[in-house]
Amino acid sequence: MAILAGTSTSQPVAAAALKVGDTFKDCKTCPKMVVIPAGKYLMGDDKGKKSQLPAHEVSIKGPLAVSVYEVTWNEWLACKKAGACPRDPDSHKWGRGKRPVINMSWDEAVKYTKWLAIKTGRPYRLLSEAEWEYAARAGTTTGYWWGDKLKKKYANCRKCGSKWGGKKSAPVGSFKPNPWGIYDMHANIWEWTLDCHNKTHAFAPKDQTPRTDGNCDRRTVRGGSWYYFPQLAKSVSRDSHPQHLWSYNIGIRLGLPLY
Repeated sequence: MAILAGTSTSQPVAAAALKVGDTFKDCKTCPKMVVIPAGKYLMGDDKGKKSQLPAHEVSIKGPLAVSVYEVTWNEWLACKKAGACPRDPDSHKWGRGKRPVINMSWDEAVKYTKWLAIKTGRPYRLLSEAEWEYAARAGTTTGYWWGDKLKKKYANCRKCGSKWGGKKSAPVGSFKPNPWGIYDMHANIWEWTLDCHNKTHAFAPKDQTPRTDGNCDRRTVRGGSWYYFPQLAKSVSRDSHPQHLWSYNIGIRLGLPLY
């Protein structure tokens, strides 16, 4: 596996000037993004749970930028101060700052992405489920980006060896990044995706298009969380949550098409 290498900037950069591996921020309070490559991969697992079937090849158009970290409280509060994200979610006294923002519904998460898109002039949005798994795998084919077996202190989940496991979220970036420079794809908090929830991958698109069939009152979440066991933190693991409800287990990761 190869670690993406590129330049880093905190200034807005034209999409055409960005290369795979580059990181950038479109504003001081904007999430840091990394450019990942276009490609194909096998989504799902034919040897996994029913929800992970069938495994199928998916083509990801690119380049695509993904937020390096889960969206933090500091980033969310910029939207609140602007009046675009009016509700103040409960932090459970875990601390805010660089911890991932939690307790926002899918509707509120989408509202944040729309505010960011207007602020920056770029089409920020949530990741589709296919994009999410592609970014989590980062070119790997194992259960986790580091292999098939759990490694202690590589993620924040119950029985993962983290001091936060089973208790609360960890500050973003507390563990090693995957080969594409993305942190916390395994556990810490579940992450909303654009997709309406389907119980399996049957009839799933062969590209990164989010699913608009199935149960659209529930949206698919990915990644596992601090509260759950390692099995649910694998790249292929899937769950769902009512889109109008929030949870202390769910947060946001962003996608940004650059094509």
